[in-house]
Amino acid sequence: MSDTPRSSLNILVLHGPNLNLLGLREPNIYGAVTLDEINHLLEKEGQELGCALVALQSNHEGVLVDAIHGARGQHQGILINAGAYTHTSIALRDALAAVALPVVEVHLSNIYQREAFRHHSFIAPVAVGQISGFGAESYRLGLQALVYTLRKLASTN
Repeated sequence: MSDTPRSSLNILVLHGPNLNLLGLREPNIYGAVTLDEINHLLEKEGQELGCALVALQSNHEGVLVDAIHGARGQHQGILINAGAYTHTSIALRDALAAVALPVVEVHLSNIYQREAFRHHSFIAPVAVGQISGFGAESYRLGLQALVYTLRKLASTN
């Protein structure tokens, strides 16, 4: 464990396009859990892990890029479900690479069991890891993995 207090971790949680429709949108794929419920789950898990979270959902790529840029100096890591931008956005990939913060990519569904165009992630090469296919639990597992990574990095510095 590092000298850094547990509560000093601040995590930015980004939700990409159409995730505001969770609970309504294709529940056979994404489940019945709403985005508010996921954010509540993350807040609870964050409290248990001793970290603060700021969550943002946007259907607009530029808003997400701006949030990533703004994470420098404010957050120690980023948990991201970029939705469809995962497979299309070099801009998000470049923003994540530019801020050089640890990133964990999450997906509700297993993107590798879906359409072929979903099998490629522009984010994966700049992320420390990816968790997919566990529904809302993917977010909780992703947060745990990110906090573990941040604490491990802090203990080696």
